[in-house]
Amino acid sequence: MDLSATLILGGLILALLWLFKVKNSRKYRLPPGPTALPLIGNLPQLDKNAPFKSFLKFSETYGPVTTLYLGWQRAVVLVGYDAVKEALVDQADDFVGRGPLPFLMKATNGYGLGISNGERWRQLRRFTLSTLRDFGMGRKGMEEWIQEESEHLRARIQTFKGKPFDPTFLLGCTVSNIICCMVFSQRFSYDDKEFLHLLNIIADILRFNSGLMGQMYNIFPWLVEHLPGPQHTVFAHIEELREFIKKKIQEHKETLDPSSPRDYIDCFLNRMNQEKDIPTTEFHYDNLVSTVMNLFLAGTETTSSTIRFALSVLIKHPDIQEKMQKEIDTVIAQDRCPKMEDRKSLPFTDAVIHEVQRFLDLVPFSLPHYALHDISFRGYTIPKHTMIIPLLHSVLKGEKEWATPWSFNPQHFLDQNSNFKKNPAFMPFAAGKRACVGESLARMELFIFLVSLLQRFTFSCTEGPDSINLIPEYSGFANVPRCYQIIATPR
Repeated sequence: MDLSATLILGGLILALLWLFKVKNSRKYRLPPGPTALPLIGNLPQLDKNAPFKSFLKFSETYGPVTTLYLGWQRAVVLVGYDAVKEALVDQADDFVGRGPLPFLMKATNGYGLGISNGERWRQLRRFTLSTLRDFGMGRKGMEEWIQEESEHLRARIQTFKGKPFDPTFLLGCTVSNIICCMVFSQRFSYDDKEFLHLLNIIADILRFNSGLMGQMYNIFPWLVEHLPGPQHTVFAHIEELREFIKKKIQEHKETLDPSSPRDYIDCFLNRMNQEKDIPTTEFHYDNLVSTVMNLFLAGTETTSSTIRFALSVLIKHPDIQEKMQKEIDTVIAQDRCPKMEDRKSLPFTDAVIHEVQRFLDLVPFSLPHYALHDISFRGYTIPKHTMIIPLLHSVLKGEKEWATPWSFNPQHFLDQNSNFKKNPAFMPFAAGKRACVGESLARMELFIFLVSLLQRFTFSCTEGPDSINLIPEYSGFANVPRCYQIIATPR
């Protein structure tokens, strides 16, 4: 049989399987949605540059709970604060599953905290949260690490002497060093070539997943695997990252003192030794490698991108920057490092930081959830094996929840007396049982790093505020902010 005949036969088989799948799904009362084509589903109807905008458009016709087909994969999209909260918080146990994203499955070999479900997820999440708390996440020990790193950051920025520089990798180093202290009990020099190379890899991974090829890989992995393209380079880079982590684990094994664990890896190795005779234990080498990679990736690019975006916002809105500096000078002055307890005395600064996260909308889709069993939701049935997308974009930019959702407006987080006010629709870290494990760490980093920078510097750019474009460079899995040469003028 020649190649063309094989392809035709393969196409017919897939089409028949698709028709069987669609027919089988009719026994459920699925949420409504647009008509899907065989094999490619609703992909032709999506905006390839910003798919979440298409999801919003569909919800205008089909409502806040919509069924779509992303290629072969059935997905239910939850749009708006009410639907997302009802699912992730009110029905948290039903929506606790994590979708088996092909990219993450290959990157982690299916192991680790990020992609796991069931008992593996419960054990790894409980252990990770308790261990990170023991090493200071949300406590004073971690605060002191961040304060110390902020001094390194300010000292490096001073060396530019008011000349333009790109802060991307400097901020990446700064933020990554915090998670490195917790995981590896080690910080790296901003000139460490291996460290900078790893940060380049992490940035490439985020860009790839936010680009068209990354999105296509998660929909048609079996096809994209056999095509030329950047996916092969990205996976080779991921293997480099894994080798770095394995090297660090081996170093920890050789110097481990079970009575005095130094960091997350030591604690995990201790637990591995304690449970080595339990056949069903989740504390084994593969889960350690992949969970450390989860923490390293998640603890680096997300927060550093948010700080970089914050600096762009402050350059674009110099009046907001000036007002923050006046508030900071009044409460802290310029000679003391900020502490988390200062936050309650800096309501405008706190409001700006929250608005930066809301407006950036860093992960518009959240990480997809997954129906581990048939789920009853709002009178519909979401069948087992359906991907569930809680559209965080629709929550952070919801017109019912925010006065001016499409404008940068710190008043969203201030009451009539200029006191900070919370908004339940503020969900940049998602919500429920799958919310980001590093939320308290990220909040602490954003506050201390940004306040410490504004104490010492005023930020601008050569081309002026109007040259700053706050529209993301990429909008796929993540909204990746644009890079700019910025000027830090000492105050």
